[in-house]
Formats: sequence, structure tokens, C-alpha cells
Amino acid sequence: MRNGKKRSHCEDSSSSSSSKIDQNKKYHHQRLHIPTASSLPADNHAFPRQNSHHQVMGKRSNFISYGEVSSLPTKVKILCEIIAKTPSLTVERTLEDTGIRVSEVDVEEVLKLSYGYPGTAVKFFRWSGFQLNNKHSPYAWNLVVDLLGKNCLFDSMWDAIKSMRKELLLSVATFTSVFSSYVIANRVQEAILSFEVMDQHGVPKDIVALNSLLRAICREGKTQEAKDYLRIAKEKIRVDAETYEILLEGWEREGDVGRARQTFSEMVIDLGWDKRNMSAYDSFLCTLLKGPDGMHEVLKFFDTMRDRGCYPGMKFLKFSIDECVRKNDAKCAKLIWEEMVGKNICHPDTLLYNSLISLYCNVKDFESAEKLLYEMVYNGAFPDSESYGLLFHSLIKHRRLRDATPIFKEMVKNEFVPMQQDCITAVKTYIDAGDPHMGLKVWRCMIENYSSDLDETGNLLVVGLQDMNRVPEAVKCAEDMIERGIRLSSATLTKLKQSLSKVGKTFVYEELLHKWKSHY
Repeated sequence: MRNGKKRSHCEDSSSSSSSKIDQNKKYHHQRLHIPTASSLPADNHAFPRQNSHHQVMGKRSNFISYGEVSSLPTKVKILCEIIAKTPSLTVERTLEDTGIRVSEVDVEEVLKLSYGYPGTAVKFFRWSGFQLNNKHSPYAWNLVVDLLGKNCLFDSMWDAIKSMRKELLLSVATFTSVFSSYVIANRVQEAILSFEVMDQHGVPKDIVALNSLLRAICREGKTQEAKDYLRIAKEKIRVDAETYEILLEGWEREGDVGRARQTFSEMVIDLGWDKRNMSAYDSFLCTLLKGPDGMHEVLKFFDTMRDRGCYPGMKFLKFSIDECVRKNDAKCAKLIWEEMVGKNICHPDTLLYNSLISLYCNVKDFESAEKLLYEMVYNGAFPDSESYGLLFHSLIKHRRLRDATPIFKEMVKNEFVPMQQDCITAVKTYIDAGDPHMGLKVWRCMIENYSSDLDETGNLLVVGLQDMNRVPEAVKCAEDMIERGIRLSSATLTKLKQSLSKVGKTFVYEELLHKWKSHY
């Protein structure tokens, strides 16, 4: 490493800048370095492009670029291109030469798409300020703070905060960006110390600000550090439901069942049971599902919540049903569903209904599956092709033809087409069961909607009809196959000849043979 010294991750790059102003005006508070000097990078290519909101394990990913946004206004695109492609020393002159006039909204849009070029982006901000009489919007200022922070230019970031303070523009949103930037840079302690000095900048250190800090820390997989600081903060700030929701979401992301239990217990002690804490209950139960005794423990806590009139929400319902499907556990799925959907706690969508229908079909509980299909509309969901298809497939597979028939009829009535393989199976099953009427219905559906792989099923149907002494229908079906170009086999034709000869209708066979030869 240069100078024989390893730089910490995302070290403040502004310390090497060639454009520092008021370098001597610096102060310290609780070991947090907050200089008032303005310092910009000398070369806007010195910083790798990175995502302004997400960074995992210290790895930078790309910021959103103006080139990735479709239908961008021409003015904004031109300004973004100048920022991206012009050297820092000449960017302001180049901007001036365009003759472009900007609005507050233009500045905001350009800044949002210029995170990868902090030096020239800030110079654009200064240039545009002259046009706006130095009246940038609070959002534009916050974007500058975020842009500098996400590029680890913390000296410059704090200088922007100082300027915002003079204009009375600072808010919790500003410091939320600061917290996020420090945590992403793996500098959690400095995020915490930034929170500690908020009130010195005229922004209250209240529960909203504290929750913003905790969310920034937990989002980056550092929930234990957030929990440790909360112990200290609780002595001065009264926590709320969102505080525990943030921590429990953190444990859920990290899959830490033990610490989730501990945090949940603390929440109940501090806040009691409150049905409004649905999101916290969601995260807690979803975390328990990941444990070794997941569903058993979930049901235990679920019963406790229910007895106190408290319920989780849709996220838990989805996760729990998915887990039941994975384990083929229809009993637990039915219990949770009846409690949460039956009591109107949640209104599941079609996708979730389909998951449960699939589970019931897998365990051959067709009665429950059909019940779900017909009750969907009462909960604002509507059966789709998959809803009907899942049930029809299983009923045909298990030869439950009496139940499959009304499902098929309703499916077709609602203009949903069964899968071709299910149609093939259904035709064969209906013919084997001696139900030519339904065999023909499924076949008509099949030939209307599919254009290939029809030969085998068509021949099977013709032979089946003939075997049931329904020769006229077999001949009609054979003629239709020939006209549609579906291959009628010579074996099938021979069988028809035998049946027609027995009843003295050889001439019908001759006509059929003539059509067969002319088409093939």
C-alpha cells in the first residue's frame, strides 16, 4: 500500500483534495471530525461509480446513470452528459456556454443521476445556484449531502451541512443520509456520533431521528450494534413500536432466532401487547420460521398473540403458507389460514390462494381445494388459469372425474385453457371411464387451442368411440381430423373399416378413405 499504511475502507478522500477552502476552521465533538471547510475532489474519475443506497460487505456497486433512464428530458440529459464527461476544472465554463436555464426540479433530477461524478456534480450545484439566486430546494441540498457521503467525501459533506444550517434547511432527512453513508462505509461509530450532535445543528434528537439511525445500521446487517446503542439511547429517548420493528426486521434479515426472541420479549415489556404492532409481529414470526423448530414455535407464539387480540400481517401469512407448502403440511396451513383469512385479518391475493390450492391438491384434500377456489372472489381475489389448472390437473390425475367435469366447464367458460398434457390425460381418462361426451368436449377444446402433438390423442378418441359402438361419432371425428391435417393412422382407419362393414356401410368407409388419401 502507498506510504506503507493501509487505508481504512472508504477513507475520507477529500483529505487529499486540491480545492480546500477555509482549511483552518475545524472543530471536534465527541471524537467526530466535522470540518467546516469545503473540499472537492480534483478529479471526478478518482471515485468508482457506486450505488447511492446499497452496498454489501464493503463492495461498491454502480450508481444509476442518466444513460439508464428512458425518456429523459433533453435539458437534463445534456447537463448530465456535461457532468459525466467534462473535466472538473472546465465544467462550470462548459455549463455556462450551453445557455441553459435551470429550475429547482431540473437541479434535483440532474443531481439524482450524477452520483458517480461528485466533483463535477457539486460544481454544477454551485453553478445552478447563481441562476436560482442561491435558493436551492431542501431536497437538492439533501441530494448533495447524500452524494458526497456516498462517495465518502465526509469533509465536504459536513461543509454542505454547515451551509444548510445557515439557511435553516437541515432536517431529519439530512441526517438520515449521513447515517446511511457512514454505515455503508463501515463507520458505524461515526454514524452514532453524528446522531449525538444533531441537536447542535438545530435538529432534535427525537425518536424519529433515532429510528432513522437504527434503520440505517440494521439495513447493513449490523443489528447487534444498533441494539447495543439502543440500550444507551433508551435512557433519554422513549422508544416506540417502530424502534422494535426495525430491530426485529434486522434479526429477520440476519436469521438470528435467539436475538429475535430476546428483542421481542423486551418489546412486550416496554410497550405491552398492541394490535397496531403488526409489522413487528410479522418479522418476529418470520424469523422463528427459520429456526430448527420453526413451525412448532411459531404456532406457540401465534396462539399467544391471538389470545391477546394481536395478529401478524400478510408477510407472515405468505411466509408461513410457503413453508407449509415446502413441508407438505396442510394441517398447519389450514389452521393459520382459518385464523387470519377466516377472521378477515388478511385478504390474500390470487398467488397465495394458488399456493394453498396446490398444497391441498398434493395431499388429495380436493374438497378444501375446491372450497378455496370458490371463496376467492369474496376476498377480492379472482381465480386465474393456474387456479383452475392446478385443481383440474390433480382431479384428472386421480380420476376424480365427477369433480373434474364442473371445474373444466367453468374453466372454459371463463376462457382459461387447460394445459395440453392435462387435456391429453383427460381425453384418455374420460374415454376409459366410458364418458364419450366429456372426452369429445375436452378434445374440441384441445384442437381449438393447440396446433401440434394432436395425432395420438385424436386416434385414441376415434378408436375409443368406435369401441363404445359410437361409430357415427367416430367417423365424424375422423373426418374432422383429416380436414384439420391431424394424422389419422392406418390402424385406426382399418378398425373403422371393420365396424362400418359390420353394419353395411362400406361406402362411408370408402368416402373416408378417399379423403384420407387426398389429404395425406
